[in-house]
Amino acid sequence: MRTALTFLLTLLIAASAAAQAPKPRARDLAIPFEGTPGPLNAITDVAGVEVGVTTIIRGEGQLRVGEGPVRTGVTAVLPRGRSGNDPVMAGWFSMNGNGEMTGTTWIEESGFLEGPVLITNTHSVGMVHQAAIEWSVKRGSNRQAWSLPVVAETWDGTLNDINGFHVKPPHVFDALDSARGGAVPEGNVGGGTGMICFQFKCGTGTASRKIAETAGGYTVGVLVQANFGLRRQLLVAGVPVGAEIPLPPRAARDEPVEQGSIIIVVATDAPLLPHQLKRLARRAGMGLARTGSTAGNGSGDIFVAFSTANAGAALADNVTSVRMVPNDQMNPIFDAVAYATEEAIVNALVAAETMTGINDVEVPAISHEALQNVLKKYGRTARP
Repeated sequence: MRTALTFLLTLLIAASAAAQAPKPRARDLAIPFEGTPGPLNAITDVAGVEVGVTTIIRGEGQLRVGEGPVRTGVTAVLPRGRSGNDPVMAGWFSMNGNGEMTGTTWIEESGFLEGPVLITNTHSVGMVHQAAIEWSVKRGSNRQAWSLPVVAETWDGTLNDINGFHVKPPHVFDALDSARGGAVPEGNVGGGTGMICFQFKCGTGTASRKIAETAGGYTVGVLVQANFGLRRQLLVAGVPVGAEIPLPPRAARDEPVEQGSIIIVVATDAPLLPHQLKRLARRAGMGLARTGSTAGNGSGDIFVAFSTANAGAALADNVTSVRMVPNDQMNPIFDAVAYATEEAIVNALVAAETMTGINDVEVPAISHEALQNVLKKYGRTARP
């Protein structure tokens, strides 16, 4: 009964969040970015991609391991949506490997991603992995007799009872079954619920880029779970925002070693082969660097990229033909990945809200007004 009530509360929180007015995004604050976004400025601008989230928030006060407070969740990215059962070509890259993304050895070997990408907290990877297998088995969607799901993580133990193992199979099923196209929730949602970056509250963010018709007219979408960086490192549109909005003196003395992480999922409809998608995954690191990250030793910076083109290639029972963009025509796609990654991270920052977690630790959201004032000081706004 208690488990059922907890799950019901989680669903009510998700429904309440969905009913609220849309949160401001980075472009609403006149932050200038390079490139042209798609209609939604989200990973779901790539046709067929669906995203689902389950957010778990309950309890307050002192940490009681196994009871809470809980500030965590699950995010699911489905390359061909819930009804799709056609693997997509994919590649992955680890900029710094102090983290986890399961299933990558088969992506490297086969060149295909055979199911969703799931993101959660570090100590829930095993549970999410098992639940993902159960979900695929019930749907009969396994191409092999075994399943090797892709599950990635970042650590939310500053705000969340991470050793309480609060993510359960129903949370994973809900994220997968609720996946939809359209606008993607950002900030304190899904796997990003308890995340922090640049010592501000952070979480889930997304963005997209539309490539010029003369360069193919392709779309690139990015989703991030951002949990990295020190305040002094933060750059927004090239401006040293972190240095201009410093920590309070006491907090500055206690500044930790950078040990956060980020998971980046890149989607495109450009017809690319697995080795080319690995090149795209690498370029996500360029967007990460544009926000000031240097991928510290304690950081798990792991990226996966997939293409929804070449449908049916993995299902062919004989020699098949596939399409690819020539390597010397890939620069606009590289640009799109870097620019969309940068904006997705800033969107995660802008959408996040101040959160109090275990032991009454409070992590503040970045002040939109302060951010705008810094950008104006440096003459870096999209409008007067």
